[in-house]
Amino acid sequence: MSIELAPGDMAPPFSLPTAGAGTATLEAHRGRKLALFFYPRDDTETCTAEAVGFQRHSSAIEAAGASLLGVSGDSVRSHEKFRSKYGLDYPLASDESGNTLRAYGVWVEKSMWGKTFFGIERSTFLIGPDGRILRVWRKVKVAGHAEEVLDAARAGWTTL
Repeated sequence: MSIELAPGDMAPPFSLPTAGAGTATLEAHRGRKLALFFYPRDDTETCTAEAVGFQRHSSAIEAAGASLLGVSGDSVRSHEKFRSKYGLDYPLASDESGNTLRAYGVWVEKSMWGKTFFGIERSTFLIGPDGRILRVWRKVKVAGHAEEVLDAARAGWTTL
């Protein structure tokens, strides 16, 4: 059974490696919003569409007072290639251990072609400056999603 985080909950802390020997932490975003999106795999059709969609709106998301961070279970090296290939200007963090994926409840049982397996459920969390979750999007459909996140960041969502 996976965790179901909801608006008003404190976002689980994380510390994950990023390209260029960097580290992404929740604490580093304290004081501003964070659009944290989880995606299954670098350089696949749907994940690429999602990443490029966020890239198209990354400046506007930043202007709305939010940082953008993508997370998958792929390696830092894979993220570096993915970012370079598609000109992504925001960080991608690697969670090869799966600890953050589990903490956010996005490591779930899936089913495809009659087989069940565990994988990442495409999800986004808008986290407030105080570390509380403002909005949650589960089972994300990519079309229009980056725009929804941008609208929520601009709306000045507050918790409870």
